[in-house]
Amino acid sequence: MKPTTARTLNKALTICIALVWLGNGLLCKVLNLVPRHQEIVSTILGADYAWLFTKAIGVSEILVAIWIVSGIKPRWCAAFQILIVASMNTLEFILVPHLLLWGKLNSVFALLFIVVVYINGFILPPAKPINAKA
Repeated sequence: MKPTTARTLNKALTICIALVWLGNGLLCKVLNLVPRHQEIVSTILGADYAWLFTKAIGVSEILVAIWIVSGIKPRWCAAFQILIVASMNTLEFILVPHLLLWGKLNSVFALLFIVVVYINGFILPPAKPINAKA
């Protein structure tokens, strides 16, 4: 693959990955457009503070999206994402598979996401940060 093609792919994947985090954080958790997320948090952490924890998780996911597009320490960012997605999905697989969109099959999608993040963060040459001038 040509270096310019690889950098373009990196930039496109970076945007897509950031949109996944932004969508899950803002739409699903902060705006509660997918109440199942709060139900998952409630089941795992308890109902008393599920609303607050869900919002905090959503804000954290938005911050991950910002970190991704910032281009700051992209390998650290990729490693962090992999750790978070693997941890979160392992907990959900064990504790609340009945609440997941695709049940235990969710783990397959999580693994695919982890592979994409790994390729983008460790294999492809990094593009210039999205906010950088040409």
